[in-house]
Amino acid sequence: MMDSREIVEVLDLNILGQVCPACLLVALNALNDHEESLRSGTKRLVVRTDHRDSTRTIPKAARKMGYEVEVKKIAG
Repeated sequence: MMDSREIVEVLDLNILGQVCPACLLVALNALNDHEESLRSGTKRLVVRTDHRDSTRTIPKAARKMGYEVEVKKIAG
């Protein structure tokens, strides 16, 4: 796992209130737009969603693309 001190920038993708497939498409677009910096570790993508299906589809797609993924459920 990457040391968070190496992260230069956090990209906060707030897709609260959106539903799939829009959530997945927005997340994939962000992954593709920032691919080089995400893979090099200079950026980290944080996706905030309240759509249950997105908590499965986005991580699955990102893993298939070779990204390390962590899912956290936050109360509220």
